[in-house]
Amino acid sequence: MNVLLCSINTQKGLYDISGVEVGQHLYWQIGGFQVHAQVLITSWVVIAILLGSAILAVRNPQTIPTDGQNFFEYVLEFIRDVSKTQIGEEYGPWVPFIGTMFLFIFVSNWSGALLPWKIIQLPHGELAAPTNDINTTVALALLTSVAYFYAGLTKKGLGYFGKYIQPTPILLPINILEDFTKPLSLSFRLFGNILADELVVVVLVSLVPSVVPIPVMFLGLFTSGIQALIFATLAAAYIGESMEGHH
Repeated sequence: MNVLLCSINTQKGLYDISGVEVGQHLYWQIGGFQVHAQVLITSWVVIAILLGSAILAVRNPQTIPTDGQNFFEYVLEFIRDVSKTQIGEEYGPWVPFIGTMFLFIFVSNWSGALLPWKIIQLPHGELAAPTNDINTTVALALLTSVAYFYAGLTKKGLGYFGKYIQPTPILLPINILEDFTKPLSLSFRLFGNILADELVVVVLVSLVPSVVPIPVMFLGLFTSGIQALIFATLAAAYIGESMEGHH
């Protein structure tokens, strides 16, 4: 009986840690605006991790790279390859933007999967990955929209808007609608996949012993990285399209 009670308490503890609180937030008032405090807290942690990594990467560069420097150079080459493949030869100025998007989403997703945020109790809501909040994904998508409009206007001037009446002016409403659906597609794709992954783990923890969901959690790490790559690739593709013209 004692073993059974201990097992039940253990399962209950795991369920509490893995639970997802939907619709509950801790609010802060900043300058007359109401913001989600838990998203700011976790975003600051992610930004601190990225800044700390960047400082370590440039602190003492060597002509013959060490293991740590090799890793950071590999990440940079990977981001440059993604940017060059999608944007073309004029990819250089956009590497920082694409890299920021990829690294922020990647570290955010992994922090939600690896860091025990739910152990920290809040008066309302819970700590989770910043990308687990629809406001974060919408903000990232809107930044991408601003970036590809800026890229098109910088490259072509007001002639950029000529793409909306190509190949025929009849398609003007559809072409405008396409630009509005791009950020919606980016934000809901990222938010939906991250939320679905967390819900799958919650359901498995509630239905089966704690050992079974562990492989699913590792699969979640893989899919989280894929989501960051997809977002960065699509962002680069949209920027490249705006610079090249309407396809």
